Amino acid sequence: MRFGLGVSPDQQAAEDRVDEEMYGLVTQLTNEINWLMRERGLTRADLAARMGVSPGRVSQILGGGENLTLRTLAALSTALDARFDVKLSSLKGGDAYTSRGLAETEAAPVENASNHHSFPRARHRGAARDNGASGHR
Repeated sequence: MRFGLGVSPDQQAAEDRVDEEMYGLVTQLTNEINWLMRERGLTRADLAARMGVSPGRVSQILGGGENLTLRTLAALSTALDARFDVKLSSLKGGDAYTSRGLAETEAAPVENASNHHSFPRARHRGAARDNGASGHR
């Protein structure tokens, strides 16, 4: 627990919840990566070679003690020839902070209740090019 000057108990509680959520996300990600590596018979050295980094760097990533960037996650998924699926779900039933009306929410099928979008790589990159967006490599 961190305490700083001028930090209210509510702010501290929010920071603690963020830290807890981040720890859970990192744990989930590293568990998934380790499982897939075992399924494919890959070692950390194999993954490092595919990513173009040192085995020590892979150990840092899979050790779970750091905030993984989207770029690192993209490098991992590319090296594993896999894709991360991201799904953001409400922690509460009947979220009072939604901009959708109650009737619209009740009418929506359960399958569409989450904010889950998955794009094939070619379509996603093509859409960015078509919209004039520039990508960095």
